[in-house]
Formats: sequence, structure tokens, C-alpha cells
Amino acid sequence: MRPAPGEVLHFSEDPTIKHFAPHVAPTSRHSEAYVWAVGPDRCPDFWFPRACPRAMAWVGPRTTEHDAARILGAGCGPRVHAIEYGWLKPIMNVRLYAYRLPAGTFKPIGDPPTAMVSTVPVTPLGPPEPVGDLLALHEEAGIQLRVLDNLWPFWDEVITSTLEFSGIRLRNARR
Repeated sequence: MRPAPGEVLHFSEDPTIKHFAPHVAPTSRHSEAYVWAVGPDRCPDFWFPRACPRAMAWVGPRTTEHDAARILGAGCGPRVHAIEYGWLKPIMNVRLYAYRLPAGTFKPIGDPPTAMVSTVPVTPLGPPEPVGDLLALHEEAGIQLRVLDNLWPFWDEVITSTLEFSGIRLRNARR
């Protein structure tokens, strides 16, 4: 599930959104109100239930072969997503939807960019589309999905490596 040219996607478990208004998310580090979306490269970060903690790592331009083999594994693809066992059933059962939004008012945010934001209201290009089987999406994209007892040891290794990484909803991970 990726956007077409000229589009960005917003993933949600709510299939009833008719209009996206800029707002300050309670967990945001930014004080400006935004409508949040993602381009094709960051869509896999959101193939999860909203509250699911996930640690993600992938090969970047400065990644060493040693770190890639150590964290991703020998013979594995260039990207891994890790979740905890308690989230496997929710991932298999969630009804996730993708809203296609016109990309025109969206600008990248973050360095490097991690999302796309708009400061003006946005109307979806059509009804939300069911995302479908999240495990199948990972498989089709060649992304390893690891199920761990606890994310923190993996996360600690990832953030001290040369891999690129992102952690979402880690506050929901087991302590």
C-alpha cells in the first residue's frame, strides 16, 4: 500500500474521516498544527495498529556490512521491523485504512524527512481503502518482521549501529 504520484497517505483505524484539519498531536515535538501523512518510502512504518510499538531499521548510505549482518541477519533483506509478541494478534486482526491525500500542500518534516505535513485542511481524494493483511504487506515488500519478547535490547543495538532507524510508539513497549 503506497501512494500514487502526486499523493501521500494517511493511515488510520477510523474509516469515517471526511476531512483532515491541522492539529497539534498530544505526543508531537512540534508546536505547529499539522495534517500528517507519509510518502512511499515511509509507508511501511505505518503498516501496524496505531498504538503498536515498533522498532525499525534499514540499510542506509553509511551502514557497514558488519552492522547489516549483525542486526538484519545474513541473507536477509535491507529492512527489519520488530514488534513484541503481545502485538502479533492485533497486527493480524486490525482493520487499517489508507486515505489518499493530494500531495500539493504537503512538505517534508524532519532531518532526514520522516513524514509529510500540511498546515491547511485536506480533503481525501476518495473513500479510505482497506490496507488488508499487514503480514502479507511486509512479506511482499521484503521487510523482515521480527516478533520479540521485549523491544528494548533490539532498540539499544539499532540506535548504536550504523543502520538508519525509526521507533514509533515505543512508550507502549514493555519495560
